Amino acid sequence: MILGFVILYLLLSVGIGLAAAKRVHTTKDFAVAGRSLPLPIVTATVFATWFGAEAVLGISATFAKEGLRGVVADPFGSSLCLILAGLFFAPRFYRLNLLTVGDFYRVRYNRVVEVLCALCIVASYLGWVAAQFKVLGLVLNVVTGGAVSQSVGMVIGAVIVLTYTTFGGMFSVAILDFIQISVIIGGLLYIASIISGLAGGVEVVISMQPRPASWNCFRRRRSRPGSPSSEPG
Repeated sequence: MILGFVILYLLLSVGIGLAAAKRVHTTKDFAVAGRSLPLPIVTATVFATWFGAEAVLGISATFAKEGLRGVVADPFGSSLCLILAGLFFAPRFYRLNLLTVGDFYRVRYNRVVEVLCALCIVASYLGWVAAQFKVLGLVLNVVTGGAVSQSVGMVIGAVIVLTYTTFGGMFSVAILDFIQISVIIGGLLYIASIISGLAGGVEVVISMQPRPASWNCFRRRRSRPGSPSSEPG
């Protein structure tokens, strides 16, 4: 059943990409969907872009291993950067009718600076994008019972994503992100309800997450017999 759902989703992704391609006539249509997407779709695509497969599987494993301090940079730090960019940079880009960060550097400086900016962005996103494809390959490997290796699954996933992105641009990406985030949230809520129930409740799950050593020392000092800090405040 799960394998059938995955195949249906992949076919749906390609179909949406080809259908969305009919609405792409200009560079603005391809890059920012003609700036005509409704707020719910925009919210979903921003959330799905920053919280994809790497966040669902990778960050959750980091949190289980290191606690909250292990996820300060991602997702909390990256979310803060996204909010700051939306508050201080996006409005100015919109007023100047710019599509990318590189466009700003081209207008402000020259074409060379724009290319250098684009190369820096590509290099910084390489690891993040690679993590998405790696997890997608892992998912295909698991749902097929090992019939599809992780490396082959990565290639299949990359071909599908590049297909609907190349043809449909932001239109197809935004619509699929809305579908994807709905599936992710629904699945996570379902899994969380089952796991918390098996573990004895949400309070038990939270109490078992790792704490910094300084916190443990603080707890020991408070619980030491005869210590003033052990008295109730």
